[in-house]
Amino acid sequence: MKISTATSVPTVYVVDDDASIRESLSSLIRSAGMAVEVFASPLEFLAQKKLCEVACVVLDVRMPELDGLALQEKLAEHGREIPIIFITGHGDVPLAVRAMKAGAIDFLNKPFDDTDLLAAIAQALSRVSATSHERTELSDLGTRFDSLTPRERQILVEVAQGKPNKLVAYDLNVTESTVKVHRHNAMAKMNLKSVAELTLVIQRLRKAGKVPGEAP
Repeated sequence: MKISTATSVPTVYVVDDDASIRESLSSLIRSAGMAVEVFASPLEFLAQKKLCEVACVVLDVRMPELDGLALQEKLAEHGREIPIIFITGHGDVPLAVRAMKAGAIDFLNKPFDDTDLLAAIAQALSRVSATSHERTELSDLGTRFDSLTPRERQILVEVAQGKPNKLVAYDLNVTESTVKVHRHNAMAKMNLKSVAELTLVIQRLRKAGKVPGEAP
């Protein structure tokens, strides 16, 4: 099953088989001004077809049918990189180590301090928000790069390597004036002001597989 994302307000998903825990955590999170959705089991959570793009999961470790660590693994298998904060009534060091190695934000033992949980949630949402911003920015850069003509793309990639216009013209078998015109137009379309900016953009696009060549 593939889980997609929906653009919406930051949301905290609480997954716990204890109804009283779900209710208390829901009240706490809402009192802190955040949206929250609760689920009685990992399977119920996985049944959701869409998840908020900026979100995290507060997840109980020990639950029947499918435990929290198994849910963490399934989310990873689905390619869903959502921050997880584990809560447990069983102080289990090996479990905590395994969860943290798999990317969990925190591992809190019940009963935990409300401020500790809210701090972990804030950290998780901040991290995913930054990742979402990076993804959006990269998508925008890719769209702008795709809007260039093939010749403009060629020239920008050459310029990003630090080559002067004269050498770019020689490599592409065009005149230097042609390089200057295409370079000016392409930089304007990309909204870039300097070769340094261009170099960083090309490196990011190459790393993301949007520009041919090896990633740095």
